Amino acid sequence: MNGNVYLAGFAGRTMSEHLTALDATFLELEEADESAHMHIGLIMVFDPRPDGRPPSREELCQHLASRLRQLPRYRQRLSEPHTGGLSWPEWEDDPAFDLGKHVARAALPAPGGHEEMMEWASGFFSQRLDRHRPLWEMAIVEGLAGGRWALATKTHHCMVDGVGAIDIGHLLLDTTPDALSTPDATPDAVPGAPPPLSAGPLARLARAWAGLLPAETMLHAAQMGAHGMLHPREALHSARSALDIIVREELRAAPRTSLNGPIGTRRRFEVVRVPLADLKEIKSSLGGTINDVVLALTASGLRALLVSRGEALPPGGLRAMVRMNVRAASEHLALGNRISSLFVELPVAQDDPVRRYRETVALSQALKSGGGQADGTTAVIELAGLAPPVIHATIAQALYATRLFNVTVTNVPGPQQTLYAFGTALREAYPLVTLAAEHTVGDAAASYDGSVFFGVVADRDTVPDLDVLLSTLGASVEELRSAARTEQAVPANAAPRRSRRAPAAGTA
Repeated sequence: MNGNVYLAGFAGRTMSEHLTALDATFLELEEADESAHMHIGLIMVFDPRPDGRPPSREELCQHLASRLRQLPRYRQRLSEPHTGGLSWPEWEDDPAFDLGKHVARAALPAPGGHEEMMEWASGFFSQRLDRHRPLWEMAIVEGLAGGRWALATKTHHCMVDGVGAIDIGHLLLDTTPDALSTPDATPDAVPGAPPPLSAGPLARLARAWAGLLPAETMLHAAQMGAHGMLHPREALHSARSALDIIVREELRAAPRTSLNGPIGTRRRFEVVRVPLADLKEIKSSLGGTINDVVLALTASGLRALLVSRGEALPPGGLRAMVRMNVRAASEHLALGNRISSLFVELPVAQDDPVRRYRETVALSQALKSGGGQADGTTAVIELAGLAPPVIHATIAQALYATRLFNVTVTNVPGPQQTLYAFGTALREAYPLVTLAAEHTVGDAAASYDGSVFFGVVADRDTVPDLDVLLSTLGASVEELRSAARTEQAVPANAAPRRSRRAPAAGTA
């Protein structure tokens, strides 16, 4: 089918703007190493439709077309498929844009269970996006057990940042099962023009869910990039300053472990689901935040993986690059999430689970309260924008080098209400984080409607023992929840109890 039949309303309108330095980072990382995959993704699993059939490819294209004008970037391609030289590519309208070429249909083999879904997703996420077209893909997945169906999305990280933290998957979701297939609108919207991204409850939910960098930071980086083109000597000096910040102020060398090394292009994607109430119970009793619980659980899983391999555990901990939301709770649904990267030490050498948790909380809180590292990370991004593309590529690689961090961990707090698409309820949401070169494992947690989904991505060839990490994630929830209940049962005037020791790492 030709998806252009649904896009007549877009004819005659063109858009063009330069790629920002921040956006270019994710493209440059891919160009430096074919094993780096800089797309993010989401798999959404829905209840059966009343007629028992998933939406057709044509229905999905029509539904997308009715809403896609909210995201004009999704009709744009790069003016050049590669970065480098003295200027970055531009975003330009794709004259041959065909919505149908971005939407696929897939069917799982019987019995259509979790194993079949994860095997299909692993293959889907292993394929890079075509840089000669708009950098996103979507697939309807049918054949799930019980008549369920899924939507899988894959979007290049440079695009998601560029459109202000809303991606194509969120665009399809509604807050009620009987919502009309029309885009969010405002009373004063200009006919024929895209409605503002701030319009409507769906857009606000998507911004709260997406957890990406603020638009003002990206704009500032773009402005600084232009300044660097006019003042190359200053650009070189600022580039060196940015690297100095990385080495001197933020980071000691990350420990060398089997988690970092050459990887291939094939991925394995798996999901662990836990009740959000369990994580809330843990943090309410033992202190900290939901994000701290996610970090502690990840630390437990990584510890088990290293122990099962017979490796010595680094005394200073593994270093995780963590995207942190620094917006106050009162601003949760405000526009432009404020996100910064922090580098948190995960105390994997600590064998006591509760002490490991409390050390994680203390380390995380110290970084957030100090503010220096978060500010330093933002400064690096902004200073890097002064450098011309030919130099910026080196800075981009330094920002994601294995000497800086061992693993990427993200935690995205999502809406705690049921969302819908095509009149059916969204039940599960599996997030995918980017996996840079020489980083064998990444962990993304996303909460939705009472559950937390850990989307774990790994290099298929170098992490054949990923099940050790996965089983430990679930076991650690039960372990910490048990400790939390023990803590609650201790009278306030009683002597503090020693937490029970962890079982042998690597056992479920």
